[in-house]
Amino acid sequence: MRAKLSYALTAAVLVFYFVLVGSRGVMLIQSGTLLTVTFGVAVLILPVIGVWFLWKNTQFVRRANALAVELDAEGGLPVDELRRTPGGRVDRDSADEVFDRRKAETEAAPDDWRTWFRLAVAYHDARDTPRARKAMQRAISLHDGKPVQTA
Repeated sequence: MRAKLSYALTAAVLVFYFVLVGSRGVMLIQSGTLLTVTFGVAVLILPVIGVWFLWKNTQFVRRANALAVELDAEGGLPVDELRRTPGGRVDRDSADEVFDRRKAETEAAPDDWRTWFRLAVAYHDARDTPRARKAMQRAISLHDGKPVQTA
């Protein structure tokens, strides 16, 4: 719940910022000189890119959460079996052990979105966020029946 609240707060701050920047861009365009119109258009591009990025990220999070709910209903969510340091951080060796099992599971069933979901969690636990995101995107694509691109 804390993560959702944090995400919503961050999104709200970003939307406020996009509106603020967008209004400045409009003001520059309304000035009417070639220079201010050029800067105004350039300034308006930033909020458009930001809104697009926020929208795509929000869609990704919603789809990943929907998969988590479905997997939980099936009883297939990965159990937190990781050892922790005294400070509460995940022990790296423990994360690597779980990752190796999840990778083998995914290699054995490469067309099952569930194995890719669990692999994404293992990547996340191993602090490899880019690969975690790619594995989750693959899980979403497989779940939705979309063709999966291989790299």
